[in-house]
Amino acid sequence: MTVPALLTAQSCVDHVHLILGSGPLAASRCFKSLQVGGRPVIVSAETADLHFNLAAAIEDGKVRHIPRDFEEEDLKTLGREEVDGYVDAVFVTLPAKDPQTIRISSLCKRLRIPVNVVDAPQLCTFTLLSTYSDGPLQIGFTTSGNGCKLASRIRREIVSALPSKFGTAVERLGTVRRRIWEEDYRSQAPGAEEAGDVEIEDDEAAAQKHTFNSLVKEDDRDPVVLRTRRMRWLSQICEYWPLSRLAAITDADVAAILQAYKSTAQPPAPGSDMASELMPALPARKGTITLAGSGPGHPSLLTIATRTAIENAHLILADKLVPAEILALIPRRTPVHIARKFPGNADAAQEELLQLGLEAMKQGKDVLRLKQGDPYLYGRGAEEFSYFRERGYTVRVIPGITSALSAPLFADIPVTHRAVADQVVICTGTGRKGAAPEPPSYRPSKTVVFLMALHRLESLIKSLTRVSEDADEPPHARRLWPATTPCAVIERASCPDQRVIRSTLQYVCQAVEDEGSRPPGLLVVGSACEVLHSLGEGSRWSVEEGFRSLDAVGSSVAELNVLKEMENIDPIKTDVYKQ
Repeated sequence: MTVPALLTAQSCVDHVHLILGSGPLAASRCFKSLQVGGRPVIVSAETADLHFNLAAAIEDGKVRHIPRDFEEEDLKTLGREEVDGYVDAVFVTLPAKDPQTIRISSLCKRLRIPVNVVDAPQLCTFTLLSTYSDGPLQIGFTTSGNGCKLASRIRREIVSALPSKFGTAVERLGTVRRRIWEEDYRSQAPGAEEAGDVEIEDDEAAAQKHTFNSLVKEDDRDPVVLRTRRMRWLSQICEYWPLSRLAAITDADVAAILQAYKSTAQPPAPGSDMASELMPALPARKGTITLAGSGPGHPSLLTIATRTAIENAHLILADKLVPAEILALIPRRTPVHIARKFPGNADAAQEELLQLGLEAMKQGKDVLRLKQGDPYLYGRGAEEFSYFRERGYTVRVIPGITSALSAPLFADIPVTHRAVADQVVICTGTGRKGAAPEPPSYRPSKTVVFLMALHRLESLIKSLTRVSEDADEPPHARRLWPATTPCAVIERASCPDQRVIRSTLQYVCQAVEDEGSRPPGLLVVGSACEVLHSLGEGSRWSVEEGFRSLDAVGSSVAELNVLKEMENIDPIKTDVYKQ
């Protein structure tokens, strides 16, 4: 059975910490010492390789380095003068099997110098905690040497439950405590300080007494009661108020609390009118903005986070290409504005969306900006992020499954395939202000996915397969794509009316002209297009209609759910059903 350790917080300002070793752990201990105001001294063999961070700190003069083996006298001579040269603590980061570690631990214990030996709890007189710091708030966790990784995990789990920026609230409450203490100190009878009759009760001491919750009457004139009631009141505030309310304390709240201390003797009971008045009001609700990707089209390809955002939003601003199947998931109570973008009006429609979102958030509403595919893939996501952040709002971004990678999958096109395609390039067919970006150079093992390109497919194919007529473009700046390169146009990916046109760069424009357009769509170019499907001999293109794969998977899931229900009712019926 592990005996629990006494956890303490120690002031280490100007303490000399002797660190033995030169590797990453020595560097870690060294910088931890510097963080708490210590003066680390590194002792390591002259031939030992110094960790690069240690070497930099030594070169900058922040750390003293003694390049030799450890000597017993180091424990008694490298420390501060006020403690006769003894070091304040020793950190041993030598390899676990180094024979010196046991000897050093024994020496430190004999001299009553705190010692920590890496990976050897039985040789330590103290261990380092996994810590969390937020201003004056510091929290430490330890597993008593049974697993530092587990301690780190526990720290993350517990700290995540704390209100954000809680350290600021701790600092403000500390201000209240100091002011109460100072005022109570000054209120002592004249001459009490000189006579040694100063009696100020600490809030922690008050909280431990049986009188913690006792009534303090308004007309009570007992000087001891008057001196202690305010500190007890502060203790009760820290004990009873919700952490979320404590975290919301402002400077104005501090002033109000101090004034309340002076005007009444009894701390308000939780739930009373006075308690409601004194409890710091939460700031007015500030609206939120979420940028979320709706995926390629099929509702089951929404992330759970996006589906939750759809259900909880007060206003939804959607791209015009978000499929109807996704829009159908929006609750009837939620207003939806679909972007009115058309050729020549994209910037004005975008500005309209931004203004609508901003006005709603000023009213405290949660706004969802629902975008097709993924917000950051040719979706102006970063621009919208910057817009709202510059106006003081925190922006949450939820990724979406992009059609650039999912559409080829639904068309049976592996964008990478051993010995065929070893790289994928995602391009836009329409640049800023409608300009045509320069297409990528040809490489036999490259797969290129063009988004927003079908409306200018003919000019794109020309730029891929023919020498540019632009005089500013140097000759042979890029390799041209052979006209026989396989390609595919994928439209309405993952939707019931999905369509795939398989062709080559030579005939794809004619194919789309004959078959018509069904936006949104994209173009995939490269040899990967014919890994699983190839055109028949003599065929210029082929057309595949419809998509039901995800619905079939859904049916299987439903059947499994039925099986589970039946198993809970009657195992015999389940066996029959499976047969």
